[in-house]
Order: sequence, then structure tokens, then C-alpha cells
Amino acid sequence: MRILFLGTPEFAALHLEFLLKNAYNVVAVISQADKPRGRGQKLLPTPVKEVALKYNVPVFQPKNLTKEGIEIINEYKPDIGIVVAYGRLLKKPFLDAIPFYNIHTSLLPKYRGAAPMQRCLENGDRVTGVTIFKISEGMDDGDIALQTAFEVGECETLGELYEKMTFHGTELLDEFLKNYPVQLTPQDHSQATYAPKIEKEDLYVDFSKNAEQVRNKIRAYDPVPGAKAVINGVEVKLYGACEVEKNVEEVEIGEIIEISRERGGLIKCRENALRVKYIQFPGKSKITFADARNGGLLKEGMFFQRNLNFGE
Repeated sequence: MRILFLGTPEFAALHLEFLLKNAYNVVAVISQADKPRGRGQKLLPTPVKEVALKYNVPVFQPKNLTKEGIEIINEYKPDIGIVVAYGRLLKKPFLDAIPFYNIHTSLLPKYRGAAPMQRCLENGDRVTGVTIFKISEGMDDGDIALQTAFEVGECETLGELYEKMTFHGTELLDEFLKNYPVQLTPQDHSQATYAPKIEKEDLYVDFSKNAEQVRNKIRAYDPVPGAKAVINGVEVKLYGACEVEKNVEEVEIGEIIEISRERGGLIKCRENALRVKYIQFPGKSKITFADARNGGLLKEGMFFQRNLNFGE
């Protein structure tokens, strides 16, 4: 079976490399345009392009997918298209040229859209999964080929969930291709929910919510890009949120009740309090709350602000 692969970021590159390492016949790759990346903001190839070049697979970055994409299909004659985080919607007539299947990081029809992993964690879901579906012109609403579900830990971070998604995504893709064609099942559109792309204001922590909600916010953006909070007028990032403590003393919301070297900072929320292990100040690496206290950056009794519009 001849495969056309479409994808752009690292998550897609891991799936492409899985296919190539396992001797699947990827005849051509399509990726987005190169963009500045890293500290130096140098123009670098996309992670998918890097993998394609490493394995000497022809790679294309068309501006007009409809015109140039059909030319690629006519030249390389793939039987199927596999799409992983390509970054653009596929439209007719390109979409009708061959069957296209997408790997999506949720149990569709839940969390259609750009940020299913982050929204799953923000909402405190304890089960999620991966779906392979046949692409249609709508947003993530095509018929389902395969799904696999797995549990999410209550303190699991975006980074940890990403690793699980990569493992289960490649396993499911392998099963799908070995059994292709598979029977398709229409989605129940009445059950659809959406996971809109991450906006700047999504990153801010609001300690006037309960401790579990604050924990979910922090772990949804841990390790990247980092959930934001403001203390003493300085915008910081928080990582390593897990332990919720009940029956804490009645202090102001957002106050640092205690700083422990082993357990991190204890911060008062609307209900209960949350332990957060790491904090990152502007231009610095992340450090423990204890190290920040020892460096004179934090102390017990300081407050995280509740103004979510800071910096906008």
C-alpha cells in the first residue's frame, strides 16, 4: 500500500518515523512551510520534513494544496493519505482524490478541534484516547475507523499525556494499516464537543477557583508553554501541581501559606489549597519554591494576583 503522509510538528514526525522504521511504503510527504524556531529564531525545516529528509522520502510544502497536492498524487500514485497534525483543513477536489484518514488525540466526537489534549486536562477528564477517522470537509466530523481509550492520572501533565498519545497513536495506526480497509462508524454529532485553539488568556491561573480546577489548569500547560500567574507584579509560570490539601487555615485566596523543600508551595484557592513544586521567573529556568524563597524571590504570606488580564 502506497502512503501519502501529511503532517508538520514533532507529534506528526514521530508517527512518520514509526511508519518508515516499520517498512511502510511512504511514497511522499507533505508538510507546512518552514518557520523560525528555537532561541535564535532561525528558519528551520518542520519536524516532519526533517524525518522525510532523513529517510530520503520526497517531501513537499505546497502553498496551494488543491493544485499542487493533486499534482503530487498524480505523480506518486498513493493509495491512501495519513494525516497527523498537518495544520490545514483538506478541501475538495484534493480530498476526493484518495481516501484520507486523520489521527486525532481524543475520543471523537468529544473534543473536536485544535487542542484536545489541553482541554481534556483542563476539564479534569480521567479517560481519553486516540481516534482514526476518515476525513470529510467538516472539522473532525468524519466516520470513525478505530479508537482506543486509556486512563488519565489526576496529576498527569501535558508532557506525560503527549507521550501516551504518541504510543497509542502509533500502535493504533499500525493496527489500522494492517487491517485496512476497516469498517467505518458514523460519529454521533449530537455528542460533539469542541477543543478550541489555545489563546493567551487560557494560560492564566485563577486561584479564585477550587484547588482541583487550578491543578488542572497548571498541568494542562506543563511543560509547555507553562501556566501563568502574577506575584508582586511579576508574571511567572507554575509547574508540578498535584497535591490538594483540605482543612487549611483561612487566609486570602492566592496566598502562599507555606513553602516546603520536599512538597513545594502551598497556595490557597477558593476551596482547599494546592501544592505547586516549581516556579519560573522571567528569563530564568524553573526552580523549586524553596529555592525561590532562599533566593529572596518568594516568602510565605505573599499573594498571587487574581487579575487575569495582566499583560494583555
